[in-house]
Amino acid sequence: MSIARHVSKAMERIAPLALAEKWDNVSSPQQQQQQQQRSSQNILLTIDLTPSVANEALSLPASMIVTYHPLIFKPLSSLTLSNPLQASLLRCAAAGISVYSPHTALDSVYSGINDWLASGLGRGSVNLIGDEHSSGRGGCGRLLRLSEKTTMTSLQERVKKHLGLPQVQVALGTDSPNPDVQSIAICAGSGGSVLLGVDADVYFTGEMSHHEVLAAVATGKNVILCGHTNTERGYLPVLAAKLREELTAHEGDEKDFIPGVIHISQKDRHPLDFV
Repeated sequence: MSIARHVSKAMERIAPLALAEKWDNVSSPQQQQQQQQRSSQNILLTIDLTPSVANEALSLPASMIVTYHPLIFKPLSSLTLSNPLQASLLRCAAAGISVYSPHTALDSVYSGINDWLASGLGRGSVNLIGDEHSSGRGGCGRLLRLSEKTTMTSLQERVKKHLGLPQVQVALGTDSPNPDVQSIAICAGSGGSVLLGVDADVYFTGEMSHHEVLAAVATGKNVILCGHTNTERGYLPVLAAKLREELTAHEGDEKDFIPGVIHISQKDRHPLDFV
């Protein structure tokens, strides 16, 4: 069995693709049994498969890329090298590098990205936003109720420390410059559609549209925005550890199987900087 099939099986155990949102375009290469595989056992983890990350994968060389965001969300009429993002996918395919994209499955699963976000904000109880998936493995968004109230200023510092950020964007839904807060609605990435209407003191996500922020503030909610991928990238070391454990525990007893070397991309980064 190829390293791509091993990684696909391990990722399915970590975050079943059935947990992904219906609109999502998660993908697995596990059915491509006839694809020519590279002899390398390198596995590259990234949030986005940008041209720089594709170059990194080719240089390793990697046999497998696990990219959190799917490169293709909507059907395409053609694939062309003139489009830099499409070219990245074509170059990887030509080199025999398999690509796996878990996206919202990794958000929703218990101990996934949304739970990781909640873990850095303080002690308390964590519940799903909305209904649990039929699999019993997770659901959309998280609602954290802290054991003790804190202030918005303190919460902002916790967010920055957890995500390794120098700054965040904040909108206050009250006249107080530093209100007390206790309940936090959480959604990795772009969370407006998930968080709006949730009864919580704070909405914590990567990004919301201008009108979504206005709607939240109008109903007295405080908002913390960190930049879309800044709420996701810090989870990659956690995913690397989980994937290494799964590969070793479930596949390591197969004859001639080498679990592979897991690399976290050094070229993957948020496209915007604070200046």
